[in-house]
Amino acid sequence: MNKLEFPFPSSAFRYLAAAESKHWWFRTRNQLIIWILRSKARKIRNFLEVGCGTGFVISGIAKVFPSLELEASEYFEDGLVFARQRLPQCRFHQLDATAMAEVDAYDCIGTFDVIEHIDADERVLSNFNRALRTGGFLLLTVPQHPWLWSAADDYAHHVRRYTVQELRRKILNAGFRIEYCSSFVSLLLPLMALRRLSTHNQNYNPDDEFKISPLLDAALYLVMQLELLLLRLGLRFPAGGSLLLLARKP
Repeated sequence: MNKLEFPFPSSAFRYLAAAESKHWWFRTRNQLIIWILRSKARKIRNFLEVGCGTGFVISGIAKVFPSLELEASEYFEDGLVFARQRLPQCRFHQLDATAMAEVDAYDCIGTFDVIEHIDADERVLSNFNRALRTGGFLLLTVPQHPWLWSAADDYAHHVRRYTVQELRRKILNAGFRIEYCSSFVSLLLPLMALRRLSTHNQNYNPDDEFKISPLLDAALYLVMQLELLLLRLGLRFPAGGSLLLLARKP
């Protein structure tokens, strides 16, 4: 069974839509995505986001790249309700990525913390390759390190957390060439590990991921700004809570 067939609470999208723009993790992930698009995925004319959720990423991309032709899809219609409100000018549609059938249609596909929810992730990556034009880019983020598995992953209906070796192998097997790969949420990895590994299913409260004090949020955001600076200067982190990878279709 595909993990996405499990119930996903519609209330989660309403909660995300309200929290994303104020939360250190979502804000810095957007900055990282936009930096990669600006610096390493140039001369793209159109962009598809697969698994757009409430539209927070695609709306951020639209602000920075106003001439880019944007399209976004989401498995859950509940998420698209909020995405359409965020970015009325974007073309949104419901999509199961395992059944994606486009051929040579896009210059760039982005999918951010999505494929870890899907059993058939290799089929999805092959679908992305077919949907991209020659020379097109795939940009993705995924959670890293199986040893970090916690109640938060169970709550989010994750199928896996990736190792860098697994992700690279699956990307290459799908027919891509890897252009860039680095961990992120690396400076905060010890804090993340302490929190995740000390939390068990019986005492996990998903609200705790978002309801943090403004002072703590500001401190975590500041640490991530340092990390983003180091990435822009050329440092690549070998470990972190997440992985970012840019690949190209030869």
